[in-house]
This record gives sequence, C-alpha cells and structure tokens, in this order.
Amino acid sequence: MMMEERRRGTEERPTIESDGARIFLQPIAAPAILGLYALATASLLIGANYAGWYGENIGDQVFVLPFAAIFGGLAQLLAGMWAYRARDGLGTAIHAAWGSFFVAYSLLFLLNAQGTITIPVTGEFTELGWWFVPLGAISLTAMLIAYRVNLALVALLGALTVSSGLAAGAFFTGEGWALEGAGYAFVISAAAAWYEATGLMVEPLLGREIPPLFELVRRPSVDTGIGEPGVIKGEFPTLRFSEPVHAERRMSN
Repeated sequence: MMMEERRRGTEERPTIESDGARIFLQPIAAPAILGLYALATASLLIGANYAGWYGENIGDQVFVLPFAAIFGGLAQLLAGMWAYRARDGLGTAIHAAWGSFFVAYSLLFLLNAQGTITIPVTGEFTELGWWFVPLGAISLTAMLIAYRVNLALVALLGALTVSSGLAAGAFFTGEGWALEGAGYAFVISAAAAWYEATGLMVEPLLGREIPPLFELVRRPSVDTGIGEPGVIKGEFPTLRFSEPVHAERRMSN
C-alpha cells in the first residue's frame, strides 16, 4: 500500500522525458523576498544602535541580537542557499556573506554577555573593523554588476558598501562620528532592502512593479505564471527562465 502511494506521488510530479532520461521539476519561489527582508531587519537593529537611537554603547545590542541572529542571520543564510539552488550567484554571495556576518556578530556579543570574552564598548575595536572589510568588498563587487538587475538593488548595495566602510573606519580609529554615520547608512540600507523585497514580492502577484525597481536591462519575455511547476523564480528578476526550456536544450545537445 505504501509503495503504491509512493509510486502514485512520483507519477504526479511534472517531468520531462527524452532518450530514456527523466527530469523532475520543482517550483522555486524567489529567495530574495526572505533574504532582503531579513537583511533589512538586522541592518535596522544594528544601525539604530550605531546611530545612537537606543543604548549608550554597542554592548546594549545584546538585547536585540537574538532576533537579528535568527531572522537576519539564519533566515538570510537559508535564502542564500536557496539562491544557490536557483543558480543565482549574485544572491548567494550577498545573502551568504551578510547572513554569516549577523550570526557571527550576534555570537560575539553573546560571548561577551556571558563573560567568555571582553569587547570594548567604546573606542577602537580593530578586530571587528576587519570584519567589515570583506563585507564592503563583496557589496561593492555586487553593486558593480547589479545594474543588470535593477537600480533599486544598486542603491541597496551602494548603501551597504558605505555602511561597511564607515563601520570599518569607526572601529579602526575609534571615531564616534564615523560610527554614527555607519548607523545612518545601515538604516538607509534597511530601507533600500525593504523597498527591493517589497517590489519583488508584489510584482508577480499584481503583474506590475509596485514599487518600481527601475530595471535597465530588458528581461526575456517568459510567462512564468504563479506557482508553475518547473519554473525557477530566482533571487532577482533577471533569473526568471523556464526550466523546461533549459532541460530540453541541454538534452538536445
């Protein structure tokens, strides 16, 4: 009985068959919607602290970092892995890098709260400053190619690049104005990430961009439908192609 149900469930899955080969197709939702909302949330939480909107020093972030670690870190890491499954290198790089940062950042302050390590709450913190160097480099590199997606994403990655640069400078030098500037830049990054995520979420449902994402490169005219089996809805709009087209093309070669 169980074997019969398993066989029936397999037969109901959409497939492509050619020359004895069988390909199973699975619908993939846009990982960016989750990843960008997670990035927006965590960026707002640490940015507000850097800007001085709550807490007297960076040590006070320990009260909001558990949420940042789970949503901004773990959920964003999952979005990065799903972007990898959707063959989206840009989304994988962005979400894996920033998701890993928020997990590690939260762990750092958790260890400090437990007394395992001691971190300076004011002044120079050179070791933490180095964390923002590769983050800034990855964000800058992604920004330089993101024009092929849309200008809203370019603005987001530009804000993250500036945030990383100011944060690195603040922790290298101990300058309070640089840390406050990084805070405001992270808040702007959060707003830009929310804007991009909302546009990606609304567009497939309404069939138009609300809010507009300002695409410069025209996308292929492919009707992906909503929840259509085998359609890859990747990290960003330029990656929406029909999986059956790719499968048949590979097999014909």
